[in-house]
Amino acid sequence: MSFTDTPPENPAVPRDAATVILLRDTEQGMEVFLQRRVAAMAFAAGMTVFPGGGVDKRDADASVSWAGPPAADWAAWFGGTEPVARALVCAAVRETFEESGVLLAGTEDAVVADAARYAEARQALESRELSLAAFLADAGLTLRADLLRPWAHWITPVQEKRRYDARFYVAVLPSGQHADGETTEAESSAWQRPQDALADAEAGRSTLMPPTWHTLSELTRFSSTDEVLAVDRKIKTILPTIIRDGDHIRVIMGDE
Repeated sequence: MSFTDTPPENPAVPRDAATVILLRDTEQGMEVFLQRRVAAMAFAAGMTVFPGGGVDKRDADASVSWAGPPAADWAAWFGGTEPVARALVCAAVRETFEESGVLLAGTEDAVVADAARYAEARQALESRELSLAAFLADAGLTLRADLLRPWAHWITPVQEKRRYDARFYVAVLPSGQHADGETTEAESSAWQRPQDALADAEAGRSTLMPPTWHTLSELTRFSSTDEVLAVDRKIKTILPTIIRDGDHIRVIMGDE
């Protein structure tokens, strides 16, 4: 990120984006899946982040087979229109699959237990040769929106050249599936307890953007994925402000 406290005359319009906080339970406690983005990325280069990315125009395809809360519910939880809400959920599922190999899809009665069989489709999705709707239709799969929960809504500060209107979702790793780092956008991937990820950042072993740091701090209050899924979240839009404090740059949290 380019840290400047001077707002531009014409701020960039934020692009709709979806971020998925992928969780699992272990004997050591609840863990979250994190990836360190490659240094060549145009946005958040070298940062440790959750899987996610911008909405593709094809994510709005209404032909996607869907199970779980309808788009109207997601629009009510996050605000906005039903078409945008639907595209965001599709982007969340697509990006999670592309970046971690975890597929939040199946039938209305069961979730995919081995997503590795769709490795070729995953590559085609990442290269944009294939749309989510076409992939699911060809594989006879249904998007499982019921595996997601709304968590947060962040908008990139106005000072940034690349801005995102990002909705954050929580999902638990489906039984039988495995998360990996086989994506061109990440140089490394790992499961960590939230408190350990924060300790790495505090020690300078990783770098976190404010939304990631804030989310990890929230997750330290939970001991299991069941506790996280049971939370009744009231989503408020957060638009941080960047200010200069002497020789330092501070990020001030605030609701839009």
